Amino acid sequence: MTIVSFVGAGPGDKDLITLKGYRRLADADVVIYAGSLVNPELLDYCKAGAKLSDSKGMTLGQIIDEMAESTKANKKVVRLQTGDFSIYGSIREQIEELKKRSIDYECIPGVSSFLGAASQMGVEYTVPEVAQSVIITRMAGRTPVPDSESLRSLAAHKTSMVIFLSVQGIRKVVRELIAGGYTDETPAAVIYKATWPDEKMVKGTLGDIADKVKKAGISRTALIMVGEFLGDEYTYSKLYDASFTHTYRKGVKNAK
Repeated sequence: MTIVSFVGAGPGDKDLITLKGYRRLADADVVIYAGSLVNPELLDYCKAGAKLSDSKGMTLGQIIDEMAESTKANKKVVRLQTGDFSIYGSIREQIEELKKRSIDYECIPGVSSFLGAASQMGVEYTVPEVAQSVIITRMAGRTPVPDSESLRSLAAHKTSMVIFLSVQGIRKVVRELIAGGYTDETPAAVIYKATWPDEKMVKGTLGDIADKVKKAGISRTALIMVGEFLGDEYTYSKLYDASFTHTYRKGVKNAK
């Protein structure tokens, strides 16, 4: 019996899959992919004759059944999921079902869309003396969010924040963030399909980002980024400061 390889497909750009993930995908006999989210160009890496199953219309039971039948037939199976499956990837339930059937698996991480978005904007979430923490969250919808993790309560930290699966409610997101502690002037950005060919990027503040998003026609598949890391204020790190001593370099007094 073979194993199931969970592979993070990356944020969109087909070249942003990891080398290990690419190798598993290229060698797979069966690929179950999240068609509503994964860039279809990634399927170009699959070998001729591989069975390709789009999971967007499948139930959990159907997905697991196909994995079980394929591994029993000694076929190599790849479960291709968007970004990195450790964030809103619904991987836990799949793994638990595989365990019940004694099917082995491996997990090959991918590049999350929140990382792809930062790269596209050329920003760093952890700017020295500005923000040293990143909150990754979502607004409550059909899938609830614990009360202790509401946007309003998390906003009290005023650190870098990336909000998934919530752009359709951007106005409510803004209201909750401002009620929690951010100001109207807090920098904000929304990126639709980061790293895809049809990517859209909108920049502004919490005071105007909702109107800008509406004007851009963005209503899904986008990330909301909030925090002073997007602003003009910054502080250089000590790592490369000529006057700073660390394990690998002795600092020079009064260095410029």
